[in-house]
Amino acid sequence: MTPVETLRGERVALFGLGGSGLSTAQALVAGGADVAAWDDSAAARERAAAAGVALVDLAQADWRSLKLFVLAPGVPLTHPAPHWTVNLADAAGVPVVGDIELFARERGARAPNAPFVAITGTNGKSTTTALIAHVLEEAGRDVAMGGNIGVPVLDLPPPAAGRTHVVECSSYQIDLAPSLSPSVGLLINITPDHLDRHGDLARYAAVKERLVAHSDVALVGVDDEPCREIYARLRARAGAPRVIAVSGRDDPLADFWVSEHRVMARGEAAPAADLTPARALRGAHNGQNAAFAYAAARTLGVERERIVRAFATFPGLAHRMEEVGRLGAVLFINDSKATNADAAEKALMSFRDIHWILGGRPKAGGVEPLRPLFPRVAKAYLIGEAADEFALTLAGAVPFVRSGTLTAAIEAAAEDAARSPAKEPAVLLSPACASFDQFANFEARGDAFRAVVAEWLARRAAPGARAKKEA
Repeated sequence: MTPVETLRGERVALFGLGGSGLSTAQALVAGGADVAAWDDSAAARERAAAAGVALVDLAQADWRSLKLFVLAPGVPLTHPAPHWTVNLADAAGVPVVGDIELFARERGARAPNAPFVAITGTNGKSTTTALIAHVLEEAGRDVAMGGNIGVPVLDLPPPAAGRTHVVECSSYQIDLAPSLSPSVGLLINITPDHLDRHGDLARYAAVKERLVAHSDVALVGVDDEPCREIYARLRARAGAPRVIAVSGRDDPLADFWVSEHRVMARGEAAPAADLTPARALRGAHNGQNAAFAYAAARTLGVERERIVRAFATFPGLAHRMEEVGRLGAVLFINDSKATNADAAEKALMSFRDIHWILGGRPKAGGVEPLRPLFPRVAKAYLIGEAADEFALTLAGAVPFVRSGTLTAAIEAAAEDAARSPAKEPAVLLSPACASFDQFANFEARGDAFRAVVAEWLARRAAPGARAKKEA
């Protein structure tokens, strides 16, 4: 834990007692703050009370007595409308911040020069975060990884001179972190997402830009127009950070880029890193992630050879193009984290003869943007609320069935793939949808995929199944 000692003796309100909210409340208490915490959920309040957090109904609180208001990132700050607590804080002139801001303040007070790598982007940020942490660990560094990737930032050990924090930041977290100033900031890409929480693409991009605008070194992707505009602004601004351009393709603007699945560096004739041996980094999108990780690690002083070796041993990220099984030539790929079409595109571009499981709670635009990749799909298996909408999109272009449930889709896709004559057929869960119609979150959906695949593989490997197949 990182106790929030910068607020010792101050009265602080907090709303939102889920995972990161409860972690923040406990870190504030550990640092000596007088915490008044609340959540609309009775179950969340009960968990917080059991953890020793004082509960105060913030609708009845004296907001004029508060030094700060801490809002959990899942609670609306501005759109579609500010949460009622935000309105009360604004009326009382109380600053509204989040857990990343508290971490940034602690770093400033404890170890302002401690290495701090912060990563954001619409897609790829989790893989890039995990890959950077893996490279640094393999290089012998003391690494603390967390943030939006899973471990709340204040659950990590405190900033220290010899410790590197590698932190994934969502747009919600950046919006609540006005003093965020990492030593190395990464902005991978920007495509439309979470617009219900930011209003429009311009505001969403402006929030993302804050992370790199105040970094000592800014690594900015140049493969989409919003990021290219941000790159140009940073380069032109007086007193701007050192700015490094990164691309997933051979772009003349880039300082680090990818060519034929090899990371290249400006000024170096030989490839910086061949990604072919890294099975967890297949696909063009992972080339972009690797280019960012390579550039970040080099910025932090890691030797090229160490980075290359670490890439080869990177295990990948759960639920993101995660290979969870194989039967003969058939691969089973868990890409449950692909909750929109742009994310699913990365998986579809990485395989051929795809038996594609998709669906759930649909997002704006559906899967129509993926039409150019439909020839890679041997068959689609539709699940959840999006089944009818996706059926209309796929009709006439991709054979499909309405499977309804994930289990039924896996069973059908696995049997079809096992009969495929293709060199490496893939049963791919890449839903292009939110999970909330049938699962609590994308992790639960991915865990269910992994469990059903394991059961199917066990049945196929059983002696009776082998005898029947031979007969």
